[in-house]
Amino acid sequence: MNRFGIFENRESAGRALAEVVAAKALPDPVVLALPRGGVPVAAEIAKALKAPLDLVMVRKIGVPWQPELAAAAVIDGKNPQVVVNEEVCGLAGVSRSYIDEAAKRELEEIERRRKLYLKGRPHPEVAGHPVIVVDDGIATGTTMRAVIKALRLKGPKSILLAVPVAPAEAVEALRTEVDDIVCLATPEPFYGIGLHYADFHQDSDEEVIKSLEQAREAMEARPGEIRKPKEPKAVEKAKKPEKPENGEKTDKLKNPPAPSDQPDP
Repeated sequence: MNRFGIFENRESAGRALAEVVAAKALPDPVVLALPRGGVPVAAEIAKALKAPLDLVMVRKIGVPWQPELAAAAVIDGKNPQVVVNEEVCGLAGVSRSYIDEAAKRELEEIERRRKLYLKGRPHPEVAGHPVIVVDDGIATGTTMRAVIKALRLKGPKSILLAVPVAPAEAVEALRTEVDDIVCLATPEPFYGIGLHYADFHQDSDEEVIKSLEQAREAMEARPGEIRKPKEPKAVEKAKKPEKPENGEKTDKLKNPPAPSDQPDP
């Protein structure tokens, strides 16, 4: 983050967050990312801690004329939950029927992403573990409240919320719902998450999958785990010099002259 509070990209924001989170020395944590934007941020934290990284499958339901402004959020699970921001809905004139219809569409997208990103891999155990929830930023906090509400049902030891940037009022509102918060920047006035990144492009599915793979490789390489060594490359045996025929002289010298200090012509 530069002196103007701008992060180069999500990865650099994740590395900055990782330094602060690592100092808390949480025992055996699990890192949970909100896809897509939260995954590259969370991957840097998971790599630094050598902790398992998993996804929280949640989708924001935006105001029709301003999709980045969350009117509600839906989080998947055995019983999908919808958390509504009544204040935003009231100011924007968003109806409950609009929320319900949007929730159906978003649950379909959640299912698509689960199959694509996780590919049937088992989820790390959350119960009894410190959980670090990560996104690339917070605007209203509606999406994050839905996530926290669902996570509490899984019995984590604690919940730490880690984000690079958020408005101060959103951070304070969420402080009572989690055990700890790490937020690197709380700019005032706050106009949007993307304004605090030099590169805030929408991450592709391929980029998300790559981040997950890198975090898993770091987890597998942590000390104490035995990794299968790579097969050594076959080394060709040196051939013995051919003996000169009887009576034949060789031009090779046993002690060749020392190289000259003069440069090559």
